[in-house]
Amino acid sequence: MRDVVVPSAELPALSRSVVACLAAILELEPGDVPAPPAGHPEPWTVWRGWLAGRGLGLVPVREPRGFSWPGPWLALLRSDGDGGHVAAVAFGSPPGIAWNPLGGPQGVEAVELGYVVAPADAALWAPVERATTRTAGRVEALAIAPAAEAAMVTVQDARAHAGRGLEGDRYFDGRGTFSNAHARGHDLTLIEAEALEALTLPSGPLAPEAARRNVVTRGIDLNALVGSRFRIGEVECLGRRLCEPCAHLQRLTEPGTLRQLVHRGGLRADVLSGGMIRVGDEVDLG
Repeated sequence: MRDVVVPSAELPALSRSVVACLAAILELEPGDVPAPPAGHPEPWTVWRGWLAGRGLGLVPVREPRGFSWPGPWLALLRSDGDGGHVAAVAFGSPPGIAWNPLGGPQGVEAVELGYVVAPADAALWAPVERATTRTAGRVEALAIAPAAEAAMVTVQDARAHAGRGLEGDRYFDGRGTFSNAHARGHDLTLIEAEALEALTLPSGPLAPEAARRNVVTRGIDLNALVGSRFRIGEVECLGRRLCEPCAHLQRLTEPGTLRQLVHRGGLRADVLSGGMIRVGDEVDLG
């Protein structure tokens, strides 16, 4: 999700905010998105027609305040002005407001309607293969927490077990916020030190333990490991999916964390073979 410039204040609030949000979600320039002027009788018809030309559509969300989705979607918030709506970008599982282009309410409690921008034919959609030269790195920090929402503490080493994760961590014993015996990708979470250093929060970059990920790496492109086997020292792992930020993480850190870590929140992985993980261990493709 890219940063965009909000269109001119001469446009209605709904038009300004929807154009900005669609541009951010689709990573376009705002000028590429049609902007219905004041008095237009059917602005949503304009946007739906434009999206259809790109093979996309707007899918209504039945209960948007509780909609969990590890990607951006269009949230319509109550407006304090004329009683209409303004748009914001929501993101995460659980959901939070990642960006409100016109400012104002930042919580999902203000959301009244929601839409996912989705391909009309999913069979024609294909993920973009990520080319990278950052194929090796090292462990810069390790962190565990004994229970859900408990403070993370850094350690120098930890033993990983296949199918369970790190000894001493809440997910090892199935006590994590998102623990699920039938789910995959909860054994281990990783995040790049580079992503934490790039954060521009009021308090500055997040400390390794504040990110609430188990392994902080440096040098390797974690996003490129989705679907791949890799090694952390003597431990073999499988990258399952991106560990996207959510309202839960933002609540335990500070405002701004959600938006700034979109697609940079790290990686969820399974442990395939156990062993020790130590600070300084190499991380590379297995």
